[in-house]
Amino acid sequence: MSFTDYSERPVIAIYPGITGSFMHTETMSHGRIRLDAGTELPEHAHPHEQWTHVISGKLELTIGGETKILTENMSCHMPSNVPHSGYAHTDCEVIDCFSPVREDLMEKEL
Repeated sequence: MSFTDYSERPVIAIYPGITGSFMHTETMSHGRIRLDAGTELPEHAHPHEQWTHVISGKLELTIGGETKILTENMSCHMPSNVPHSGYAHTDCEVIDCFSPVREDLMEKEL
């Protein structure tokens, strides 16, 4: 599938205060994500390489011990297995891209 309308994709709960819709290929997952203001994402790591791009809002991310506040049009990269955490200072919309594919998120869509 070459084109996606996220309004036609299922919305899944990813973590309390975080929801999103995803598309998957054989090698990556791409999602439009919403974080509610005040949502704290505890430190975690996963084998997936991740890019996060902020569409709107103010999102604080700590990656490998370095903290930065991202706002509209800012992006960050999280290498595989590097601990990271976050805090949504406002309601946020982001695009998340993962490689390899996030099979755990695919399972939530069923």
